[in-house]
Amino acid sequence: MLWPLITLLATVAATLAIGWIFDQVLQRIAARHPEAPVWPLLRHCRIPLQLAVVAALLLGANPLKRIFRLKNGEGVHHAILLVLLASLGWLTVRVVAALLEALLSRYAMVTDDPARMQRVHTQISMLRRSVSAVIVVVTIAVMLLTFAAMRSIGAGLLASAGIIGIVAGIAAQSTLGNFFAGLQIAFGDTVRIGDTVVVDGHQGTVEEITLSYLVVRLWDHRRLIVPVSYFVNRPFENWTRRDPGLLAAVLLHLDHTTPVDDLRTALRARLDRNPLWDGAEWALHVTDTTPSTIVVRATMTARTPDDAAQLRFDIREQLIAYLRDEHPESLPRLRTTD
Repeated sequence: MLWPLITLLATVAATLAIGWIFDQVLQRIAARHPEAPVWPLLRHCRIPLQLAVVAALLLGANPLKRIFRLKNGEGVHHAILLVLLASLGWLTVRVVAALLEALLSRYAMVTDDPARMQRVHTQISMLRRSVSAVIVVVTIAVMLLTFAAMRSIGAGLLASAGIIGIVAGIAAQSTLGNFFAGLQIAFGDTVRIGDTVVVDGHQGTVEEITLSYLVVRLWDHRRLIVPVSYFVNRPFENWTRRDPGLLAAVLLHLDHTTPVDDLRTALRARLDRNPLWDGAEWALHVTDTTPSTIVVRATMTARTPDDAAQLRFDIREQLIAYLRDEHPESLPRLRTTD
């Protein structure tokens, strides 16, 4: 009993030591190379690495059989093997996620184009989810193949694999459709994380894209959950498809006596004082007329959809206040005749 117990304690101590050394080495490398974000991210691999190490050491030494005096240690051996396979799959998922996140962070350092950054962010996010799903499926399949019963059943089912595949494909048609729609969205660049979209009359910002659904954060912080296949099969508005900036427009119904040139000058003065205006474009035109009013449209650009919305609110209030104080006769009035 003494030697197997010493072996077990030595295995646990070696596992803890390997995890500590792994963490310390990554810390030192990260301190020497702060420009490389991959090293801090790899520290998240410590727990699955320790599980894999302890499972591998227990498989080699097999002290549990002698400690618990088991006549047949196949069950314990098989359980440890399953833990080893699961931890290796977990470790692979963590390593892939760390490498992809580091790639995204490195790309963010070398680009100033927000549209391209959103596209790469979406693609890497979908790639990480796809690779993780494949690793999980492969890990589970390998774990099942360790069971003798599963190997014999698999040999019998191999002849009917075609029929089973057809049935599974029909049953999972919606799921597979969403999966491939998610890949099409990620690499087709139709919608990206951070884009401002309008879905069924709801305007919001794309917050998350998964393999099956897409999360849109609305203006009141509600979340709209939409299947990814929606963005492949139906039309939708993407306000930031090419350029994250937008053209904000303000419509005013005014009296025919409105001094349009003075109003245009007042608009430019207020845009110059507003930090939300990006300085690219602005205009003020009379776009329509009715028997009682004229329709004046003021347009201006902003860097983001949120800035455009706030800029529109500010300019509308300021122009109405300007007309009220300087040209009250320009506000719409109802004329009557005797």
